[in-house]
Amino acid sequence: MCDKDIKKLALAHLWVAFGAFGVASLLGFYQVVERSGLIPALKSPALYYGSVSTHGVLMAFVLTTFFIMGFGYHTAANNGAGFNRCAAWAGFWVAAVGTLLAALPLLTGNASVLFTFYPPMQAHPLFYIGATLLVVGSWVWCVLMVMAAGAWKQANPGAAMPLPLFATTGNAILWLWSSVGVALEVVFQLIPWSLGLVDTIDVGLARTLFSWTLHPIVYFWLIPAYIALYSFVPLAAGGKLFSEELARAAFVLIVVFGLPIGFHHLYMDPMQASGWKLAHGVGTYVVAIPTLITAFTVIASLEMAGRARGGQGLFGWIGALPWNQPMVLAAGLSLLMLLLGGFGGLVNASYAMNAMVHNTAWVPGHFHLIFAGTVVTLYFAVAYRLWPSLTGKAFRKPCLVLGQLWSWFGGMAILTTPWHILGLLGQPRRISSVEYDSPLVQSWGAYEAIMIAGGLVLLLSALLFVYNLASAHWQGEASGEDTVAYAEPLHPPGKIPALLNGYAVWNWVILLLMAASFGYPIAQFFLMKTFDSSPWGY
Repeated sequence: MCDKDIKKLALAHLWVAFGAFGVASLLGFYQVVERSGLIPALKSPALYYGSVSTHGVLMAFVLTTFFIMGFGYHTAANNGAGFNRCAAWAGFWVAAVGTLLAALPLLTGNASVLFTFYPPMQAHPLFYIGATLLVVGSWVWCVLMVMAAGAWKQANPGAAMPLPLFATTGNAILWLWSSVGVALEVVFQLIPWSLGLVDTIDVGLARTLFSWTLHPIVYFWLIPAYIALYSFVPLAAGGKLFSEELARAAFVLIVVFGLPIGFHHLYMDPMQASGWKLAHGVGTYVVAIPTLITAFTVIASLEMAGRARGGQGLFGWIGALPWNQPMVLAAGLSLLMLLLGGFGGLVNASYAMNAMVHNTAWVPGHFHLIFAGTVVTLYFAVAYRLWPSLTGKAFRKPCLVLGQLWSWFGGMAILTTPWHILGLLGQPRRISSVEYDSPLVQSWGAYEAIMIAGGLVLLLSALLFVYNLASAHWQGEASGEDTVAYAEPLHPPGKIPALLNGYAVWNWVILLLMAASFGYPIAQFFLMKTFDSSPWGY
């Protein structure tokens, strides 16, 4: 059970996360309007790139990191795991100060380097220092979660760690491993370079280090969504989890195989040999397995719940589910977007097809469908599930909660469908406008107009989400909820194997895989001259 201090800690993190989300949504709408070129008065490349960079950082780093930390602290406390609260608050303030420092150059146009901040684009030193502090704050959370899990196991020898705590611990371990790449890049390359301590850096090394982080971070975002699918959705549907063993196996596979990949982001870059790209490409397909396991397990859980509610026939159980429950509705919508976005991911992981869509509008279409669609929709659902317990207040108008989820899904469909089509038609990404004068470019106008409509729907949905939380927090009636319940497995496991109840062995496996995947690709920059580089890529 969470006491008032834990609830305040969780709420502080969640409000920072969703405040950043609200600002990012406003910037996102501006971008689709400006990029379309339909309103010439808004055309401003400088403002556009500043907006894209701020939007990406707020969504990909601030929203996710603060949400995951707040949800993680709540999950640990609610599953009987204790942690140092002073350290937790210290981590929060370090991350918050880092966010503010990074925001200053972003908002003044001095850090328009997109959320990947690839060199040779250079940002103000405050941006890199702020980003570093945000990561350091998240490391505090990681250490506290790992220690909390260890303390729980010591206090409960031989017992199965609660599934939500097991998954949260896995996510902390995954982030500790995956954030090393970007930390090395920022601390040893970008900060000295931006401060003028060195004249140049090796762009190839920087991109390689960032690729260490760039794809595993997706699973850092995704694991909390999977926790919701396994731990909240079956209960909200009125059923039980189909298999806890499959759920644990899925989380282990994500942590182990989600880390040693990333070079499919470098398919078109020359600094890595084709053999390494092939190896990482195969690994990208392997990590699709835990997602398939998750889809199977969650759908099986929903089917059992639907049939228990009287659903008949092959698909009758679908209509019998309680779609008026936000968690159930969010699960259905997010799984649909995961199906479509996952197909796009397989396209991106294939070298030949990636070559066709790599630097086109297809990529942001895919990314938004997975991240803003699947992940963020389940973040909404988690917030709606936790809010009555965290605030002690109920939502004033439950119909607005359902309306917000439906509108977000609709807006995402309207926005990303034209994006994918434009990508196949060759529209480039990472540009503020398309100046070419040809019949092909002229045909893009209708799709751009549709994207504006989708962006407007998403903006209104985002504002409705923030309104729902704020009105419940400060004006809602007493909810009477103090704790949060989790789904029970259909067949409680008698004894969980050690490999599915901890990560000690898996850390050694990860070490070997990371050494095999990134050892030589990084070492080559120190073993030979690449673009006049010297040690540490200077």
